[in-house]
Amino acid sequence: MRNPNAIVPAPAFSRLTARLAGMTSLAVFLFAAPFHAALAQTAQLGAASRFAVLSAAPGGGGAVTCTGAIINGDVGSSGLPAAVVQTEGCVITGAIIAPVSATVLANFNTAYTDLANVTCTVNFVQAAFTDATLALDPSPAVNCFTADVTFTRTKLTLNGGANSTWLIKVGTQAVGALTGTGLSVALPTGASACNVTWWVEAATTMTDSDFRGTLLAGAAITTTRGTFAGRALAKAAVTMTGGSLISCGALLGEAACKDKDRDGDDDDKDHKDHKKCNQGVGNGPEGCDPGHSDDHRGSNDEHGGTPGNPGRKGGRK
Repeated sequence: MRNPNAIVPAPAFSRLTARLAGMTSLAVFLFAAPFHAALAQTAQLGAASRFAVLSAAPGGGGAVTCTGAIINGDVGSSGLPAAVVQTEGCVITGAIIAPVSATVLANFNTAYTDLANVTCTVNFVQAAFTDATLALDPSPAVNCFTADVTFTRTKLTLNGGANSTWLIKVGTQAVGALTGTGLSVALPTGASACNVTWWVEAATTMTDSDFRGTLLAGAAITTTRGTFAGRALAKAAVTMTGGSLISCGALLGEAACKDKDRDGDDDDKDHKDHKKCNQGVGNGPEGCDPGHSDDHRGSNDEHGGTPGNPGRKGGRK
């Protein structure tokens, strides 16, 4: 008779099923790990991502001052409307929101803290670079300057490809301010400035520089002349004098208008992505360049008419 207390071996099929389940779990983990690592190295801004400029000073102390600068995007402040000051030729093409919501502030502060906790993989202890060229690797590398760093007539070349992301941190082991005079940031061909994230422990000051990336600063941001592509987000005041800033929203809008897959939609909604496109004579495929189209929300390229300059003339309005 069989011993009722004896251990019966599992059928071969059950053992095989368990092995396959284990292999599948391992594969999922190995696939997901790089994804989560890359996600942690970019700013997860939530509601704060819409802003080109944000002064998120605590206690309603936000202040943005724009003098003779052009800001292509939305501007936000934790302070009252009077805290956003436009003087002497300042142009802001987006919305001005003051005060911003508690959600915006919470999302920004969470993103700042999360980036602060990302472990460095490359550490630079040199405090000043003059007439230099410095190459920085893309994620999973995390490029860190351990304290204050100053760039004078220096070019930062970001290695990688069009879809790479970069995380650059300043002040990871001591008080760290970022200062650039004649600094330029060079991206690979086809790469977006919105894929570059800067975390700065203290203040950031840029003069006559060509800056690229989303900048999260622990203190004030000050720019004088130069160009800035990305976001300027600070825990204190933001001051811009001269120069220009184009937001990630505008940059991504330009990328959408290129419609690289030529399918005519914005990949997540079933409509044409031409809200900001300047349609002209209908002589090409669908895209932001002149072409035939279905509905362009007031485009001069529709409803009959004869080709004209810059677009069709005489068609139905």
